[in-house]
Amino acid sequence: MKWNELNTVSQLEQIREESKEKPVVIFKHSTRCSTSRMVLDRLERNWKQEELGNVKAYYLDLISYREVSNQIAEQFEIEHESPQLLIIADGKAVYDRSHLGIDYNQIREELKS
Repeated sequence: MKWNELNTVSQLEQIREESKEKPVVIFKHSTRCSTSRMVLDRLERNWKQEELGNVKAYYLDLISYREVSNQIAEQFEIEHESPQLLIIADGKAVYDRSHLGIDYNQIREELKS
């Protein structure tokens, strides 16, 4: 799986614009949390780019970049959680799951619709 690092607040406007062309995935990972590590590993093992089209996936280390995580919550009007996966489409968060609710099959189905 190829992640694009998300580490500045200014990237959020770029993500909004990108999402107007195709959905964008943001994965917020806590490097201090074993559940977050497990979810990330499971996601990376199952991720098949050919099933998901050209979706662009961003990875945020929310411990190192807490300000970015806070801005995601504010700008996309979602409650902060960790780990958390968002799908952004047309500039809005259209899918938001956290912890063990992050499921590759659901993500795949959401991206198909």
